[in-house]
Amino acid sequence: MAAPAIPREAWEGCSVLLDINDGDRLAFFRLTAAATVKIGNRTCSLQPLVGRPFGSLFSVGPSGLVPCADAPSRDDRMQDAADGPVQDETRDNRSLVDNNTAQNLSSDDIEAMKRDGVSGDEIVEALIANSSTFGKKTVFSQEKYKLKKQKKYAPKVLLRRPSTRSICETYFKKSPARTGFMRVDALSLLLSMANVGPYSDVLVVDMVGGLVVGSVAERLGGTGYVCSTYLGSAPISIDIIRMYNLSSDMTSRIVQAPLSDLCSLQNSGNAPSLLNDNIQGEAPETTAVPVENSQPSVPQPADTAISDEKAQSSKEQSIDIDISEPLLDEHINQDGDSSLDCKGDEDGSSIASKSLKAGKTPSPEKMKYWSEHGFSSLIVAAPGHDVESFVADLLPLLSYSAPFAIYHQYLQPLATCMHSLQVSKLAIGLQISEPWLREYQVLPSRTHPHMQMNAFGGYILSGIRIHNGDACNGIK
Repeated sequence: MAAPAIPREAWEGCSVLLDINDGDRLAFFRLTAAATVKIGNRTCSLQPLVGRPFGSLFSVGPSGLVPCADAPSRDDRMQDAADGPVQDETRDNRSLVDNNTAQNLSSDDIEAMKRDGVSGDEIVEALIANSSTFGKKTVFSQEKYKLKKQKKYAPKVLLRRPSTRSICETYFKKSPARTGFMRVDALSLLLSMANVGPYSDVLVVDMVGGLVVGSVAERLGGTGYVCSTYLGSAPISIDIIRMYNLSSDMTSRIVQAPLSDLCSLQNSGNAPSLLNDNIQGEAPETTAVPVENSQPSVPQPADTAISDEKAQSSKEQSIDIDISEPLLDEHINQDGDSSLDCKGDEDGSSIASKSLKAGKTPSPEKMKYWSEHGFSSLIVAAPGHDVESFVADLLPLLSYSAPFAIYHQYLQPLATCMHSLQVSKLAIGLQISEPWLREYQVLPSRTHPHMQMNAFGGYILSGIRIHNGDACNGIK
């Protein structure tokens, strides 16, 4: 099966990521006829984005978003400034005084230019020409002045394709708690340690809004299956996958099943297991069973136990998401929805209902196959939960020699889980990794790490599941 082609142009109904003013504001939108974005005091339609290739740059004109020529990036402009005349390096800003008298243009003059239809770039050039101190500034100060005025009077909008990296970076920058503070390098290491590849059957415990499920489905490329399991009878919201623009083949490979059903089928096949006593000996069922009867004895936090009505309402919400605005944690916990500030169309129609549904129940044949052969790998991303309590229930669902990777934002839960696995002899090759990432600015004579960085990316416990004869005989 050939891998699906990655779309290079935006189309009607797809999800897009808008990067406004070099990352100052990041927003997810669904391209519909009524979709709009508010930039400053102007509301612009998103219809000009349809049919444009991803990576296109737009400016805000009198009629809305207008495609502009490929403008140099901020790093390219800084590079050009660094390559300027040598005599510019001798200038400094010691004689400049910020007393608001250097600009000859008044606010009334600028408003008159706007009413006359003058473009934002022309307003910026007029501000530079009427500044009495612009020529005395250093090259880098001039560039900073231009950038500041450009963001105010001539904002730029970059059309980006939602992918695993862009989605993870966007959530980590604006709302990291929604994805368990998972950084993009931690997510990539998680997929690598779990050996996620084509034709794999991956078991996933995703309590970070669907980021891990979507990244696994994107890497599988329409082959294999990703089974998202959960505790209790109500599935966990994985609505982030609606931003991935997954094809129908890739979406059909995403299934959801409660852990109790998987454990029941695995027990009925007489496979080795170290499950809790309240799961052993139960008959296999194809529907979700009550929590008190067959769910593993893991404490369920109140904020993740949502009702069926609330879970259904979360699927019906739109995915037009602007994460540049503040977010209330109380609203998240009450609604049980991992989407950000969701906004519907102006006509009141739901956008999510038009998108492909993911997370259906797996077929009985597939459930039987997994109970007999096991999954090829396991990924657990459950921040705020005691992973040690239910990892012993998840490992028997894997095939022998299958790798697993467990993410947590804190070290101690993984250390405790690692010790339990060493004592029970359920896995080998156990190690705890701490991903480390540093971003550099690369400029002539000015190459250094960024001044503001994130020094923490969580921890990952990885290993390989093995056969344990004592576990098969129930010896602990």
